Amino acid sequence: MTVDSTPATGTDTGAAQREKYARFTAFRVEFPEPGILRIVLDAPKLNAVDSEAHSQLPEIWQVIDRDPDVRVVVVRGEGKAFSAGGTFDSLREMVSDPVVRTRVMREARDLVYNVINCSKPVVAALHGPAVGAGLAVAMTADVTVAARTARIVDGHTRLGVAAGDHAVLTWPLMCGMAKAKYYLLTCDVLTGEEAERIGLVSMCVDDDEVQNRAMEVARKLAAGSSSAISWTKQALNNWYRAAGPSFDASLALEFYGFGLADVREGVASHLEKRKPDFSGPAV
Repeated sequence: MTVDSTPATGTDTGAAQREKYARFTAFRVEFPEPGILRIVLDAPKLNAVDSEAHSQLPEIWQVIDRDPDVRVVVVRGEGKAFSAGGTFDSLREMVSDPVVRTRVMREARDLVYNVINCSKPVVAALHGPAVGAGLAVAMTADVTVAARTARIVDGHTRLGVAAGDHAVLTWPLMCGMAKAKYYLLTCDVLTGEEAERIGLVSMCVDDDEVQNRAMEVARKLAAGSSSAISWTKQALNNWYRAAGPSFDASLALEFYGFGLADVREGVASHLEKRKPDFSGPAV
């Protein structure tokens, strides 16, 4: 992957910006306009998040937070999807190795908290499938613009583990407990249109408008008072911080589940393209 050489704003040079973000190789980092940094998820299998991307995604937000030349962040996916979630290789590693499981749990926690705590506003442009770690970024972003036919799904229970990642933290606040429970327990797919209707995303636009609208929002935020916008975000995100114990519990329960039998059946059923058989004794 590459880092775009276009300089940001302020005194920083293009070379300095490249150096600052050079270690983030699992996705593209671009500077399309002064003050705007764009993260582009660009990977095989509909921008699936492999172990390298999963380790880098939490870390970049701390660099962005300290970068005086970044005023707003846009996150988008390349090609036909935002992100199809974690790879099956990563899932198998978590199932078989408790050390890997513990590392990934820490990364999942840091990803959510680092987006929430990043002082810069974050705009997500959602199209196509949006699942897993990519969806965690989109749903903790400050403004989420969804394509009308985007396919949003939290598939944890279909995999055989508790809904962790981000959803227990954000979904009840955004769309209410009744809708959050329905979609997180059933893993039903939401279109961008339905996600807007229930309040899960900021706005829904036609598919061919999503990237332009996200950039329009980013320009508006970049032109605003950075301190006022940052502090408003900080204050609003105290709602998420107050729900931190619920999020921490969901992560612990999710990753405990990676050591149980149901997740092995969930992974196998995905690979074999069949319905899972979770007919074992209820816990």
